[in-house]
Amino acid sequence: MSDRQTDQDHRLVRKRLPNQRWHIATPQPETAQQLSVATGLLPLVAQVIINRDIATANDVHTYIEPESQDLPSPLVEFVDLEASVELIKQAITDEEQIAICGDYDADGMTSTALLLRALKHLGAKVDYAIPSRMKDGYGINNRIVEEFAENGVGLILTVDNGISAYEPVARAIELGLSVIITDHHDLPDKLPPADAILNPKLLPNSSPYKGLAGVGVAYILAIATAQSLGKLKGLTNPIMELFTLGTIADLAPLVGVNRRWLKRGLRALPNSQLAGIQALMQVAGVDEAQKQLKPDDIGFRLGPRINAVGRIGDPQLVIELLTTDDPGVALEKAMQCEQINQHRRQLCEQIEKEAIALVESTPILWQRDRVLVVVAAGWHHGVIGIVASRLVERYGVPVFIGTYEDHEPVEADAPPYGHLTVSRTTAHPCPPPLMIRGSARSIDEFNVFDALNYCSDLLGKFGGHRAAGGFSFAADNLEAVKQRLSEFAYQCLTVEHLKPLVKIDAQASLGQVNFELYQQIESLQPWGIGNSTPVFWTPNVKVVEQRVIGKTQTHLKLTLQEANSATQIKAIAWRWGEYCPLPECLDIAYKLQENHWQGDTKIELELVGVRETLSCKGGADSDFVQLPQAQPSNNIAALNNRIKNDQVQKAVFTYSDRIYVCSKTVKELRIRNDRGNILAVSQGDRMGLLGKSRDEAKEVNVTKQPYFQLIKAALRAIEEGK
Repeated sequence: MSDRQTDQDHRLVRKRLPNQRWHIATPQPETAQQLSVATGLLPLVAQVIINRDIATANDVHTYIEPESQDLPSPLVEFVDLEASVELIKQAITDEEQIAICGDYDADGMTSTALLLRALKHLGAKVDYAIPSRMKDGYGINNRIVEEFAENGVGLILTVDNGISAYEPVARAIELGLSVIITDHHDLPDKLPPADAILNPKLLPNSSPYKGLAGVGVAYILAIATAQSLGKLKGLTNPIMELFTLGTIADLAPLVGVNRRWLKRGLRALPNSQLAGIQALMQVAGVDEAQKQLKPDDIGFRLGPRINAVGRIGDPQLVIELLTTDDPGVALEKAMQCEQINQHRRQLCEQIEKEAIALVESTPILWQRDRVLVVVAAGWHHGVIGIVASRLVERYGVPVFIGTYEDHEPVEADAPPYGHLTVSRTTAHPCPPPLMIRGSARSIDEFNVFDALNYCSDLLGKFGGHRAAGGFSFAADNLEAVKQRLSEFAYQCLTVEHLKPLVKIDAQASLGQVNFELYQQIESLQPWGIGNSTPVFWTPNVKVVEQRVIGKTQTHLKLTLQEANSATQIKAIAWRWGEYCPLPECLDIAYKLQENHWQGDTKIELELVGVRETLSCKGGADSDFVQLPQAQPSNNIAALNNRIKNDQVQKAVFTYSDRIYVCSKTVKELRIRNDRGNILAVSQGDRMGLLGKSRDEAKEVNVTKQPYFQLIKAALRAIEEGK
């Protein structure tokens, strides 16, 4: 079958149902029951906890109440922490200028604001600079270091960057400056010659501090310094709020001290002491009457409004928002963040539409290549990383998205973001080659950083980690980069991996979905990386009602009913409007959520996955005729998995102005129309079966019209696709 036909077949199936693969955790009913008895939790909740490698009552207690765990001192864990504290204390005593070099993402901006607040609280002379995303790129550089020196800076603190900046740090030391690196990114082969380095990647895997984001490292440095100076009072709560905001927005793993401190921070945020966070919650519509915020309140409301500024605006706006104590100024800055975020959303929607059109109309043969590389001019590279994530959700394949850079001259008076002025060089004497700059997002089985490293000889700059990365390369290398990435993908991905993965904790009946289950699940918060929101699944669910909702008819609202039950429940499926109408009978995968409406609170479902069910009494018919010699199956993916060793051939074709999907093995031919009817005929037989289910399938003579010509068209499509 041709690559074009393979992509056509994928698109046809995807529009009918999300093209997913499900991974259901292995049930451990005996262990779950024992844990349920020991803890008082429901067996279903006990299974969720077991799936997170927690199997004893004591471990469950620590998991739910992380404050009960004894923590080792950060001064013991971070070898250079004491030296860092002494350097800061000496700078304060000597009234030496301290400069913070931050980053333009949420982690870097909250880290910068945290240390600014802390150091000013401690009496330090401190200012900051953040490199421009558009003009400087990531991290401290030689030019910034030299400008710091010219401005009389004696001590540089990097936050959320610096661990790979060997040359800039060496230049700072050469100029007589002291440097403390606070970072959390992966370690290079050669560490910079800084006076002190604080990075959780230097700690053993067993350390509870291992998963800290940049803002977590900054928090530890601030607390340790304040304790040493005896000035902790009045500082802990404000910077705890910034730690909470930055950690969740940066998608740091919610384990160890992150989980412990975030529980505390999420309780504090509704009564925030920071004018900027109060204003941000106001414009984002976060309910400040909650007893505590949830990670989703930050991840989907507060965080994006901060990140948007770093992506397409001036990060100084966020720093001013998070460091001001004036409510009026804070509200003004928060409203500016809101406007920028609205613009960011518009950019993302437009680029996503253009990217999808490019993928599907070109077409880009991502199934063949096992990686999707999409490049176009005019896209804002500050937001294409978000679009890459959406394309991963849509296609279930590693995505590398890029746009062309024109290398316009940089104005000499355009400083990086922040208070400290850093000049820039003017235009290059000779125009450099056209470059492509982009972002990558991945699936579980594909390591982005390893993939970029595999292409290192073709790239300019690149960096990242397993799940995401950034890169640039000469536009002339585009085809070579595509080929190299495909080579790498073939080493770690099979065709089956090229579907979005839905990870499921346990099977549940809709009758089990109630307030008790929801409240016990909520006790396991906070959810995030390393502690994902529980997902349940229920088979044989009938779609009673469904309709698209939202201004752009993007989302899907449903009423569901389990087979053999009168129980009905409401559900929402975000960004699934294109799949409407869903088949009447489905297996569903979902999260639980509360819906508050007109004083009434109900538990509803958030659908994250669906698949066609094997059977549904009283519901829709199955999609495949089940022949006497075949094992029962009604699902294309399941059928193809079962007969994959029979050299199955598939094709999509048009006959009499209707679209058909056909599959052929050495034993039989199956042809499916767009209404779900299947014609199945065994090789050499004059009679075939036609219908949606075995019970109602009828025999037809396939040597007669219209079946004979339809079969000829299917065989011709398969032959042409070889």
